[in-house]
Amino acid sequence: MPPFASAGDPLDFLIAPSLGRRIAAWLYEGVLLFGVAFMANLIFAALTHGRGVLPAYRHPIQIFLFAIIGIYFVWCWSKGPGQTLAMKTWRIRAVDTRGQRLTGSHALWRYLLCWVWFLPPLAAAAWFKLPLAASAALCLIWVLIWALASRLRPDRQFWHDVWAGTRLVNADPVRAAAPPTF
Repeated sequence: MPPFASAGDPLDFLIAPSLGRRIAAWLYEGVLLFGVAFMANLIFAALTHGRGVLPAYRHPIQIFLFAIIGIYFVWCWSKGPGQTLAMKTWRIRAVDTRGQRLTGSHALWRYLLCWVWFLPPLAAAAWFKLPLAASAALCLIWVLIWALASRLRPDRQFWHDVWAGTRLVNADPVRAAAPPTF
């Protein structure tokens, strides 16, 4: 039995958390990432002696932030119990399809595939040179479509998790049997 399975039905751990809990954790993760990005920007500013705000440093800071955020997620998913702080708060865990802890390569692959939440609308906004408000609206619409697309799967997993060979599961097996709170 996988280490995260409950004492009752051995398949209880496979039940995906409710979409509301997953989106709440996702939004909370965004708040926490603000702090991670802020600290990364301070480090980048120190490394570039304050020149990081110049237009020539636009792409290097983006690459640096992408790497730092990637390290944060890959570390949390593979070295700990498969949870970031937001996932711990909402009792959600990332595991592989067998219910085991993610390896570093699985976690990295999941991180890269998670960008499907943002890259398609951002690429479309850049391609069509949309103004900021239209770009934000396009991103919001895409996020809603992408989140609701999980309803097309019987296991209710997000598509990037399916492609990465990972799953989001209830970290608290008792909660798996309880009705969703919202």
